[in-house]
Amino acid sequence: MKVRLLDIAHARSGDKGDTANVGVIALKPEWFPILERELTEKRVADHFHGMINGGVQRYVLPNLSALNFLLHGALDGGGTLSLKTDAQGKVYSTALLRMVLDVSDDEATRLKLPEVK
Repeated sequence: MKVRLLDIAHARSGDKGDTANVGVIALKPEWFPILERELTEKRVADHFHGMINGGVQRYVLPNLSALNFLLHGALDGGGTLSLKTDAQGKVYSTALLRMVLDVSDDEATRLKLPEVK
């Protein structure tokens, strides 16, 4: 079953220099294991292919049912140097929430996940 990340999590993003950070928080604690399993550093880096020039670091915050990603080289030098429209990285959270995840039918049914229409 296909599940939109937008339907099972919310996200916020910001910046520090040339690094954008994206926090992803499960809408229900029981959905957090899906985020932890599916949102790997590689998958996030692949999702932002061509948008970031550095690596991706992931931090797991299980007590918050959240993940935090650092996207290095995402801001073309940062807010004071960049000519990018979004030099503070505010749109990265919205962009990440566009990801679609594949979840087994059994898991989706057990967790009552919203299905992509």
